[in-house]
This record gives sequence, C-alpha cells and structure tokens, in this order.
Amino acid sequence: MMRKKRRTSVDKGEGAAVSTKAKKSRSTGRGTSNEIAVDQVVFHKRLQKQIQKSPRYPEIIQEFITGLEAHIEDPEKFRNCLLPCVPQLSDAAAGSFQESLLRMLLGIEMLQTFIINTLLEKIPEFMLDVAGEGGLSIPHMIINQLKWLDRVVNSKELAAKLMELVSVAPVEVQRDIITSLPEILEDSQHNDIAKELNSLLQENTQLTVPILDALSSLNLPSPLLTEVRGAVMSTLAAVQLEDLPVVVKFILHSLSASDAYEVVCNLRKKIDLEQCVLPTVLQASQSCLKSKVAAMTASTAAAATATAAGRHQDSVTLTLDCIKSAVRFQKTISEAWLKAIESVDEAQEHKVIDLLLLFILHSTNANQSRRGAERVMRGYFPSIVAVAQNLLRSPDPCVVPFGGHMYRHSFTAFDSYCQQEVVGSLVTHVCSGVGGEVDMALELLCGLVTEQPSEMALYAVFVKGILDYMDNLTPQQIRRLFHLLSRLAFGQQHQGSHIQDDVHIVIRKQLSSTVPKYKRIGIIGAVMIVGSMGGFMPKVKDSQNGSLPQETFRQVTGLLELVKSSSESSPEAAALYYDELASLILTSTLDPQVQDYIGKSVLDDFQDDFVVDLGPEITGSFPFLACVKYNLDEEESQGGIAINLLPLMAKDIQNKAEQQCQTKKAQKRVSPLCLSPFFRLLRLCEEKQHQGDLEEIDALLGCPLILTDMDGAVEKIESLSKTEREFLCTLLFHTINWFREVINAFCRQKETEMKIKVITRLQNITNLQTLLERALAGTPGYVPPVANFDGESTDAVLLSSFLPVNKPKKDGTGRKRKAPGKSSSESSSQLDEVTETNETQQAQPEKEKEKEIWQGVNLVSYRQFFRELDMEVLSVLQCGLLSRSLLNSELHTKVREEVLLGPAELVFLLEDMLCKLEFSLTASPAKRPLSLREGWIKVWENSHNYFQLLLSENNGVLDGPATDVQEYQLMSSGYQLLLQVLNTTFSWSGFSQPGQRSLLKKALGVFAGRLKEGGAEATLEQLVKHSFEYLLNFCSTMPSLSTALCLSQLLSTLSEKGGNPAAYREQTASIAKRFLSQNWVTASGEKERGTKFNEALHTLLSIYLEHADDVLKAVEEIAAEGIPELLNASKDESSASWPTLNRQTILVFYKVMMAELDKATRKIPAGKISDNTEAQSEKLLTWNLAVRDFHILINLVKVFDSRPVLNVCLKYGRLFLESFLKLGMPLLDYSFKRHKEDVQSLLKTFQLSTRQLHHMCGHSKIHQDTSLTNHVPALKKSLELFVYRVKAMLTLNNCQEAFWMGNLKNRNLKGEEILSQKSEGSDDDEDEDDDEEEKQHSPLPQEQSGDEARESDSAQSKQINREEDMDQDDTTDDSE
Repeated sequence: MMRKKRRTSVDKGEGAAVSTKAKKSRSTGRGTSNEIAVDQVVFHKRLQKQIQKSPRYPEIIQEFITGLEAHIEDPEKFRNCLLPCVPQLSDAAAGSFQESLLRMLLGIEMLQTFIINTLLEKIPEFMLDVAGEGGLSIPHMIINQLKWLDRVVNSKELAAKLMELVSVAPVEVQRDIITSLPEILEDSQHNDIAKELNSLLQENTQLTVPILDALSSLNLPSPLLTEVRGAVMSTLAAVQLEDLPVVVKFILHSLSASDAYEVVCNLRKKIDLEQCVLPTVLQASQSCLKSKVAAMTASTAAAATATAAGRHQDSVTLTLDCIKSAVRFQKTISEAWLKAIESVDEAQEHKVIDLLLLFILHSTNANQSRRGAERVMRGYFPSIVAVAQNLLRSPDPCVVPFGGHMYRHSFTAFDSYCQQEVVGSLVTHVCSGVGGEVDMALELLCGLVTEQPSEMALYAVFVKGILDYMDNLTPQQIRRLFHLLSRLAFGQQHQGSHIQDDVHIVIRKQLSSTVPKYKRIGIIGAVMIVGSMGGFMPKVKDSQNGSLPQETFRQVTGLLELVKSSSESSPEAAALYYDELASLILTSTLDPQVQDYIGKSVLDDFQDDFVVDLGPEITGSFPFLACVKYNLDEEESQGGIAINLLPLMAKDIQNKAEQQCQTKKAQKRVSPLCLSPFFRLLRLCEEKQHQGDLEEIDALLGCPLILTDMDGAVEKIESLSKTEREFLCTLLFHTINWFREVINAFCRQKETEMKIKVITRLQNITNLQTLLERALAGTPGYVPPVANFDGESTDAVLLSSFLPVNKPKKDGTGRKRKAPGKSSSESSSQLDEVTETNETQQAQPEKEKEKEIWQGVNLVSYRQFFRELDMEVLSVLQCGLLSRSLLNSELHTKVREEVLLGPAELVFLLEDMLCKLEFSLTASPAKRPLSLREGWIKVWENSHNYFQLLLSENNGVLDGPATDVQEYQLMSSGYQLLLQVLNTTFSWSGFSQPGQRSLLKKALGVFAGRLKEGGAEATLEQLVKHSFEYLLNFCSTMPSLSTALCLSQLLSTLSEKGGNPAAYREQTASIAKRFLSQNWVTASGEKERGTKFNEALHTLLSIYLEHADDVLKAVEEIAAEGIPELLNASKDESSASWPTLNRQTILVFYKVMMAELDKATRKIPAGKISDNTEAQSEKLLTWNLAVRDFHILINLVKVFDSRPVLNVCLKYGRLFLESFLKLGMPLLDYSFKRHKEDVQSLLKTFQLSTRQLHHMCGHSKIHQDTSLTNHVPALKKSLELFVYRVKAMLTLNNCQEAFWMGNLKNRNLKGEEILSQKSEGSDDDEDEDDDEEEKQHSPLPQEQSGDEARESDSAQSKQINREEDMDQDDTTDDSE
C-alpha cells in the first residue's frame, strides 16, 4: 500500500469520509515520488474492493475523484502522481518496479473514464510550458499513462477526445498524441482514427512524420490502406527532404502484389533525388541560410551551411535505406522497381533514382534481383561504354579510375557480346597513343587477364591487334603489352594458345630487324614470353617431379638463344637483354631448370668476356699505358683476376670502326657497355640460386681493373687529342658504373671484410667522379655511353643546365663537387656557379690555384648516364668504424686496417637518397617513404658535432685558419642533404591518410627517442613537441644559410603534424629571425652571396614573416630600423641588426616584405556596420599600421630606384591598393563618424603613398620600360577608383563638401615636374587619377584657404591640394 494513501484507500471505519482521505493524501511531501508498501496488484485489488464494499457506493466514486482532483491541483503532487512509485525498502515483498499512482487507478474500470477525463483536462494547463524539472514534459507523461491499458472502457469516446485535443494543441503535443494513438486505442477504433489522420495529413504537413508513423502501426483493411496511401502520394511533392524517408517507408509498407507496380511507378515519378549528385540542393540550402543568418558571422554561416548540406545528404541516405530494406524483404517490390525502370521508353526520361535503384538491386543477396538489375543495365550498355570511354580520356586524374571500374565491372557482369565490346574499346584506348589513356587501358587489360583468364582468352585476337600500333608505345608500355600477351598465349591454362604462333612471328621479326627501336621491342617481348613460359608451376599434369615439360623447356631455351644471337652484334641490344632478363629474375620465380640454365650460361659468358687472369705484364697497343688499378686484394695479386676494361674498350672502338667501313660482317662484339648490365644479371642469378649468398663471385668485389693512370691522364687532359679525351671520359664512366653495380651487389653482405670493401669502392667512386668532372670540363660536346638501355634515356646532355630525370625507373644519381659555399643538391645553372666562383677568385687571388681544382662540370646533368643505385645501398649509412686485422707473411704480426664512411661518400649517398625520395614521394602519395633509421640520425648528430668542434676550436667561428676547406664543404653539403631528406620525408602527403598515422608516429619516435625515453606510449602531439625540441639543439651549428633554411623548413613541417601548428609559430619565427640576424661566411672567410644565397634568403625571410605574431610590426621593424642602418653604412657593409640585409640583398627583403604585407592586409576582416566601437578601433589600428608600413616601403624607391625594385613596387602597390579598396574602405564608411581623426590621419598617410605611385607611373612612361609600363594601366585604374571611393565615403557620411579634386602634375621619382608631354596623346584616357588626377594642362586650384586644403587633403579626398604643399611633401620624402 502507498504510505501517504493508506488511510485514504483503506479505512476500516465505515464512517470515514472520502474528504478526510483526500486531505491526508494532499499532505504528501514535495519533491519525492510516492512510496508503495505492497505490490501494485495487491493495491489494485484492495482499493477496488474497498470502493465496492463502501455503503455509499456508487456515490463514493465521485467523492473519490473529487478528492483526487483536489490532491493533484498542486503541480508538484501531480507530477509525483505521474512518476513511478517507489517500493518501500522495508517491505521485501514489493516488486522492483511499480506503476505511477494514476496509472494504477486507470486500471480500475469504474474509475477509468473519470480519471481519463481529468487527465485530458489537465493537458491544456501544461501544453505551453517547456520541459519541466529534469527535462520532463507533463503532457508527454499524461499521454504515457494512457498507453497499453489492459482495457479501455470507452475507446470511441477516448479517440474523439484525443483528436479534439490534437486540433488545439501545439505541434510538440500533437506529435506526442498522434504517435501514441496505436498504443492507446483498441483495434476497433483503428479505421475511424485512420480516416481522421488522413484528413489531418492533408491539412498540416508539419505532422507528416508522426501521422505516417501512426498509420504504419494501425491495423487497417486493404481498401482503407490504399486510400490513405493515395492521399500520402498526392502530398509527396510538398514533403520536406528531412521527412522523405518516413513517407517512402509508409508508401512501401504492406504493399500487395497487385498494387506494387502502380505504387512504385507513381513513387518513382514523384520522388526527386537529383540533389544527391547535383549541387542545386546545396545552393538552395545556402540561399535559405543567407536569409536566416544575415547577422551571423561568416564562419558561423559557413558552419551552418555545411551542417545543412550534411543533413540533406543524411536524408537522402535514409531514403535509400528505406527502399533497400523494402526491396530486400519484399520480392514483389524489387520486381516492381525493375519493371518500372524497364518500362521507360526514352533515355531522357530516366532519373537519378533509376541508377541508384539498380545499384541497390544489384547489391542485394537475392540472385533474381541481381540478375534483374544486370538485365536492365544491359540495355544501356552502349551508354555505359561511352561514359567509360570519356572518363578514361579525361584530363582530370580523379575521374579516370572510375572509368576503369566501369569497364571492369561491365566485363564481369555482362554477356560475351558486351565483353567483346569492352575489350575492343580498351584496345582502342591503347592504340590512341595518349600516355595516361594507354597506361590505364593496359592496366585494366592486365587486371582482367589476371582475374578472368578464361574469358579474356576468347578475345586474345583483339589484344593481339595492338602489335600493329607499337610505334606509339613507350618501352614501359611495350613491356606491359607483352606481359599481357604472354599471359594470354602461354598461361598455365593455355586458353589463348591460338595466338602463340602470331606472337612468336612478331618477336622473331622484331629481333631480326636492324633498326634499334624494333630490336628493343623484340628483346622486351621475348623476355616477357620467357617469364610466362618458364614460370614456376608446381602443379602441372604433364610435368615430371613438378618441373617444366621438356618441350616447353626446349622452347624457352631456344628463345633465349635466339635473343642472345640476335643481340650479339649490338652492344646496346645485348645490354638491354641483360637488364630485361635481370629484371625478370628479380621480380618473377622461374622454373628451376630455366633458372639453372640461365645462371650457368651467364657465369661462363661473363668469365670469358670480361675476366682475365693477372699476369706479370699487360700486352697490347692501347691509347693509354695500361696498368692494374683499384685492387683491394693486394695480398692475392699473384694468380688473381682482373676486369679487362681498357683492352676491351680499345678493341671495341676498333671493331666499331671496322663495321662502319663494312670490312667485316656483323659479328659478336664484347663491349664494355655490357659490363655493368651483365654483372647485374650474374649477381641476381647467383642470389636466386644460393639464397642471397654471393660467395661464388665475391672475388669481383675486390678484384682490380685494367685501366690507365687516371690521375695523370686527367692532369694532362689539355694536351690530349679530342679522341683521347673522349676515350678517357668513356673509360671513367664505365669504371664508375662498374663500381656502382658492384656496390649494389655486395652492400647486403654481413661480413666486416665485405663491408670494408664496399666502403672502399664508394671512396673509389667519389674520387673517380672528381676526375670525371674535370675531364668533362675539358671535353666539350662529349656524349657519354648509355647506361639505361630501354630507349628512354637522353642521347645528349646540356652542360649548362640541369636536366630533370623523368624516367620512372632509372633514376640513378651522380654527384658533383661544389664551388665553395654551394650545395650540390640544389639545381641551378653551372654558369651561375662558375660566375660566383670567379668572384671569389678575384677577391682572394692567393687561393686561385686551389679553387681551380674544384671547378668542373655539374654531374647532376649526367645522371641518366650512371647506373642506378639500389635502395639497399643506403644501408651503408648505418656502418660505423670498420676494422680488420691483416697478418704478414710470418702469420704473427698483425696490421690493423680501419675504414670509415667519409664526408664525400656521405654526400654521394645522401644525394642519391634525396633524389629517390623526391621522385617516389611526389609521384604518388600511395607510396611509403623510407623508414627513418637511428643510424641516419647518428650521422646527422656526428655532422652537428663536427661543426660544434670547429666552433670551439676557432673561438666561435667556422672559418678559422685550421679549417680544411674541402672537408668543410663536404660536411656542409652532407648536413644540408640530411635536413632535406628529413624535410622531404615528413612533407609526404600520405601522412595525412588515417592508415599512415602509426608510420608518422614511428618516424617522430626516432627523433623523440633521442631526447626522451618512452616514446612508444606518447601521443602524436607529444612526439611532435619532443621532436621539435630535439631539432632546436642543432640551430647553433648551421654552416650556411641554405642549411639553416632547411632546418627552418623542417621545423615548420613538423609543427604542422601535431594538430596545433600555432603552438610552434613563435619558436619557428624566433629561429628564422636568429638565422636572418647572423653573418654567413664560407669556409674561406668570405661572405655568402650569389643567386642561391638570395633564393634561400627569400624563403627564410618568408618563413619568418609568415610565422611572426604580428606581421605588420615585423615588417616595420625591418623597414624602419634595418634599412636606415643600411643607408648609413658603407657600400659593402650590412645592417647592424639584420646582417643578411645589404645592398646586394635589398631586393630580396623588399620583395618579401611587400608580398607579406599584401597577404597580411587580405586577412584583415572587412568592416561591417554591426561592428561595435572597440572592434572598429582595433581594425582601424591594424589598417593604420599597414598603411604606415606601405608608406615606408613606397618611399624606399627614392633611394633604391633600380628597375627590379620599381617592378616590385608597382606590382604589389596595386595589390595593396585593391585590398584597401575592398576591405579597408568599408571600414572607413562605418567608422568615419566615430573615429573621424583616425580616418583622416590614415587617408593622409595613404595619399602620400599613392602620390609616389603616381610619380612611378610617370617615371615608367618617360623611360618607356615595358617591364614597368605593363603595370601602369591597372595601377592607374585603381588609383582613380580610390579617388571616387573616398568621395563616396564622404557622401555617405554627409561630408561631401570636404572633398574637392585638383589636377596633379606628372613628376618623376625625385618629385621634379615632367615638362615633356610627348606621350600624352596616347595616354589621355589614363592620365586622370587622383593623387592621381593628372589633367596636366590645368593649373592647380589656389583659391582655397589653407584650412580647406588641409581638410580636403586629410579627408583624403585626393584633393591634390595646393602645389606648394605637394612640393613640400615631395621634398620631405626625398630627404628621407
């Protein structure tokens, strides 16, 4: 029993009055739910029994209701009666959950009608109130009391009262009542209530969702449901997009088979989902939002627009989900949709929903639906192929893959006719010759052959047709084509065997051609066929012991012999064959028989062709004296082997001359051109056969070469003939390429002796490249031997410029020696470097001889003529100090040999690493960068320690007398290259992809781990912070400005990875300023200068200003402090506070400051009429600073009046003026009345700047400098617009009388009047402009008083006031 109601409900005294009970009931305490002492069922029975047994029954019922009504007059008590009762804790018999008091009373049939009436009468009292305490709505709680009653005594009357209440209630209460109707009313009332809801639906679209929800839950007969559905369908066009999912769900609800087609057709016609693929809905939502958020800020409006767009997309998705659910669970609906789409006669009548429905039908598990969708799509196959063709030909790379998917799925889903059309279309793409189109089509064909070889084999004859169009294909595309054809013709299933003969014929024809291009095609094709025929096939029925059938093995070996014999007479063809075969062995798994055959023949041929036994002397006649060089196995010099390079070169030249004279038929030529490719093939064969062990050929790592005295030959190169010079250069190229391939082969070996020899070979390469630079400088017009043989390499080289490497595969890196202070990794013309070096030589003649040694050709331009280094070679960077013990002849005295990676070798490897990174990471964001290794970081720290030691030894300077210039330059280059490698790695766009977050954390962990342990558990933000702190430690040892720039860029890049770049802005700006305030000198003590220095300075200054807290103050600091210091200094001196600012770099500073000033002003928010006084004052102050900076920079032209400075000033002056007109003038419009003096001051300062711009325009015309006059028309237009814009501002503020316009005379930069007006006739239409209204013939008005002139001038009007005022201003400016 309820504690507060016990005496009211059960009064053992028969004379107890109900009123007494009611009074006791009202004494319930506030703020707590009613408590019940017994279970609600017991309470229900006892109360009903007491009422029925009362002598005043049935009158007591009315008394009870009256008492109850009095009790619930108190809102708090009424709320408690609506809340569930709380069981009395002391009574274990009570259940855990009890209904509310009113809910239990509603269960008593004799009381139910009265209580319902009471509750419904209570709803109007609370329907306008917001949710009460705890977020509870009283009307909602009342309606919940009526749900799921065991029996409703008078259901019809209840329904009528509820609908009557709906007609007057607010929308929220209406929705609550309507959605609750199925749970309140009995089934007998469903028909009547459905009719009333149907009528209500026509009247009030706001209630669409709750009404349809209710109708879906009512038990309605089919005719009534059809009627309601028709009514709903008629309102479909007016339904809001947010309500559409509910409407569609109802329409498809309980759809009978007979009605399905008709309903679906009507639904398809009325539903409009174009907004899911077109921007119209977004535009509509934006226009709607604009009207609603007129007072909102731009950022808030943008956020609201984005939210609305997302909401619309969600509604479309939910609608499609409703359709998908109906299609999946109701077969009749899926069939109806298919039939409706099929019944469309004209293609123009199709709608977006048709395509979406076909996708939905195809995605369902029902095979019949899938087949139906495919059947419908089949009818539109020509359109599908046409769309795919256009997408594949699109210049936009984003849509090309979608066209590829359309082709692929069309081939998979449709019949054989369509498959044939798909293949034919793809073949057409390949034959088009357009690079991207060909690549994508070949990729699709290869994918189809891999996924569905049996189906593709049927159309092999179509693919074979591409062979007639190979002239337009690149070697890489030819490689893919033959890979495709070989898979079709010689695949494991042999479905395409009918084209085998045709492919063989084409290959033989190409191999027998004397044209190098066609022979290359034949070699590439033959090797691809060997890969397919000789591939490892563990389960072949006709094979013995899992090996290749003998007939197939015979065909493979025969084809290999054919290629070998066809290429013997052409070294280029033979080298290509070796490279192609090596690539096949590296990327494929060949049958053991084929692998053994190739390995044995390669080993024998290599020994016969290139290896000789060392004898006491070398016989033969050669252009240079032959000798054994670069022997790393001195103790085995007797009976050892050597690479017979010099004799082979001499013989090859002789053979070439004989063939040109046609004295001999074409025969096998053993050319040194084949040495490196042949060894690469030999090495890969040995690795495959012996699981990476190269013991069989390890003697080739240390064996010498038969060469000549390279150093002596290069020293006297000027005395050699042209033929001898070219012979020497070719010998150097072949030797370097041999060592590069040797390093590729043995860099993975673990033995210390091997590692020592690899590093020694690296040292040999760097020494030889030094000689080669000098040799090439003395051999103009020389074309090196080809190192990449697929026909994509360049046949000539430009000595004065850098040639970028465009090949995707061959990107081997050469290296150059640098002029002092120059970085070998930066691309600039050799001419610039020579010029800068010459300047240095003139400054210090005593070092002239030393510097001549370092002058040479930039080997970066020759990169394609070097063999590519493998990625594994970079592991050499992790090698520390290597040592080994050598025994003398008595085997007891030990000699210790130590080898360490030197600066030259470090630079060589880092240049190659940077080249590979830049190519791979910029080519595709899908590629993974090199993993950051601690060994590389240690190399970087060692470089830092080197310069730190130099500083300590030389009393804080790097260019001390004991500094080794050559070593310093190499270490400086290595230091910079390491920073560039790190910056390139962390700049990789792939880190922004979610899947690469762990990779980024791992890379940052290497940095953070050097500073603090436990980096594995740190968050990304913590790792960025620790990495940033770690990098700051290197700021003190920057050897050059270029290196300092790389560190600043790396810090800036890292700061963007942590999600809060603003936290590092101040530090980044501080570091950049520190570098800008530092004197930069070379190892020889000269100041850094030149084009590269200026480029680095430009970027570093931009970084400083971009990261500065206040760009305007930073610009003012340089312009108002640094530049005056420069003006007061002597010609060769720099600014005291900004040592990098001197007369050679003033243009760099000026351009950057003007550009950053323009960027800063564009970020100032435009003035709005709604701005308060404080906001207006803040914006005015910002514009005052900007205009003051602009004025200072413009006036600098009077001192620094060179053409480049004028060009910068005219360009950025116009941009600043346009920004002021667009963003500043609206602010002045609204601020003039409140801040009149500030506005006048700003305009007066700005007028002085615009007047100077006008003088520059006159100067440009007089000098007729087209580079300057190109800027004049647009600038004059902006100046004139400025005049009238100020006039408009004054008119807006009722001060138009303060504006007057005068005539401004043409003057030069010094303020002197330009008397000659010869150009006036052609410029009359441009001569008008305020500060720039230059009607030159009219005298300046003089009548106005000084006060009037001052007012118009400060009011900015562009008054071009009295001439003496203007002249005075000009004189003042000139004196600055």
